[in-house]
Amino acid sequence: MLTLTDTAAQVIRDLSSQVADSTDTGVRISSQTDGTGSLLLSVVDGPETDDKVVETDGARIFLDPTAADMLDDKSLDADIDEGGAVAFLVTEQSQ
Repeated sequence: MLTLTDTAAQVIRDLSSQVADSTDTGVRISSQTDGTGSLLLSVVDGPETDDKVVETDGARIFLDPTAADMLDDKSLDADIDEGGAVAFLVTEQSQ
């Protein structure tokens, strides 16, 4: 199952709180339909019916079935640059 670093969890909580006050708000990771294997990240009000929900320290991630399979053994980290821009990084889970 996808895991989140402390930094990623904090960034996701911050993003979610900026968009809506709903407790169901989170970040959704979905697969692109263009066949490239790329993923789309968006802040949403809640999960889709078939999404897998990952929650870590109050940060909620919703994964569509394809994204859930792709990220099953991965960890999500976040990097914040000096200007405040966020980049998410997917890495292999530490054993």
